[in-house]
Order: sequence, then C-alpha cells, then structure tokens
Amino acid sequence: MKQGGQMKLDAVCFVGEQGSFRASAAVEFLLVVLLLLCVCQVPLTAAQTTPAVKTTAEARQASNENRIRTQLSARDQVVISSELAAKIAALPLREGDSFKRGATLVAFDCSLYNAQLKKAEAVAESAKQSVLVNKRMAELNSIGVLEMQLAVNKAKEAEADVNYMLASVQKCVITAPYNGRIAKRMVANHQYVNMGTPLLDILDSNQLEVQMIVPSRWLVWLKPGLGFSIAIEELGKSYAAKVTQLGARIDPVSQTVTITGKMDVNSPELLAGMSGWASFPQP
Repeated sequence: MKQGGQMKLDAVCFVGEQGSFRASAAVEFLLVVLLLLCVCQVPLTAAQTTPAVKTTAEARQASNENRIRTQLSARDQVVISSELAAKIAALPLREGDSFKRGATLVAFDCSLYNAQLKKAEAVAESAKQSVLVNKRMAELNSIGVLEMQLAVNKAKEAEADVNYMLASVQKCVITAPYNGRIAKRMVANHQYVNMGTPLLDILDSNQLEVQMIVPSRWLVWLKPGLGFSIAIEELGKSYAAKVTQLGARIDPVSQTVTITGKMDVNSPELLAGMSGWASFPQP
C-alpha cells in the first residue's frame, strides 16, 4: 500500500511540474507576441517620411507649373574605331580639344600596307603585259582560247588585289566627319591596336539638343515650335529654346513621351550632359 501511495504521489508531482512548465511557456509566448505588436505599431520617424513626401510634392508642383527635368545632348556622337591592325603614328588631339571637319584625328604607321600595295601594283602590271602577249599569240593561232581567258582572269585578280590594298591604305588616316570636340580618348600615341579597337569618342558640340520626358497629357498644348526656357544648373543661367520634335510613341506604363528641343543660340559655354529645368508657358 505504501508503494502504491508513493507512485500516486509521484504521478501528481509530475503532472504538476508539467502544468507549471506549460503555463510558463504560454506566458513567454504571450510576452513575445505583445512585444512584436508594439514594434509593428511604432510610427515612422520624420527622417523616414519626409523624403518621400518631399519628392512627391516637388514632382506634383513641377507638373502643375509646367516644369520638367531636361538634359543637353549632342545631335551627332560616335565612337571611332580602328579599321586596321597597325601602330598609331599620330594622335594629335586630347580630350576636350576642338576640330574642324576633315582634320586628322588618328594616323597609323602604314609602311607595311604601302609595301603590299606596291607589290600588288607590280603583279597587276605583269598580268596586263601577259594579256597583251597572249592576245598577240592568239591572233597568230599560237595559243588556244582557254589560255587567253586564263590570262585575262589573272589580270582581273591582280587588279582586285590593287584595289583592296588601296582601300586599306586610305584607312591609314582617320579624318573628322564634322566639326566637333573630343569627348574621350581611349588609346595613346604609338600604341598598337587591332581591327575594331575603339579609339576616340567624338561629338558635335555645335548642335546641342534638349532631351526631356514629359507627361503625355501635355500633348494637348505642347506642339513643335513652342518656345520655352531652360535653367542650366551647372551655369546658373537660363537660355531660350523651342520644341523641334515630338516622340513617336507614348510609354503606356508611365504615360510619358520624349520631347526634343533646340537652343535658340549655341553658346560655347554649353556642354553636352548639362542638365536643368525646362519651363513652359502656361497653356
């Protein structure tokens, strides 16, 4: 009987300890839940909310005032690459330098190409003489038609080699396609370059365009020829411009369209890449 009573007492103690453990775990779980609820209900600080509100307000105000961000870009800009595998013999211009149309931008050391041209010309001359001799022999019935045709084909092949080498030699000097400036120089003088290597990034700084993206609803009153002003941030000055072209497509997601404008006066202080605000008159 004592043993039976002792077993019942031990069972009751175990059940009591297990219930106490469950109650403690439940209390800890409730504390964690309350702590998470408190953290989630903490309001955002002023530093977190101010930028978004300020940005939205600025965009709304700019749209109401018919102002939009804009950027100056060059109408013509190209990266000139090498069409030969040769060493650069002359690279006279540096970044920022101006040039005129037809000026030498890059000159290559083409001594090898010139030698190959002379060789091709000599072979072509020999082929021409061979044709003349074979023609005379054909008149005397000393050779057949096949031999005569082979001599003519060989002369044409030699002439094609001469034209190929002439085209290669003409690429030894790269001239400017228009008036402009050097935006970036990617190689150095006396450097050996392969065919297709980028050499210079050039742009036409005399014809700057105004690029901007405006709301599509502005198309109701925004037409080519409309005048507006541009406040360039880098210079702190305003310049007159006019709309020259409207975009061909409206972005269906953002409901915007690309607009191109032109400066009324091309000032030398204006550079491609400058940005600012374009202000349009109230419709």
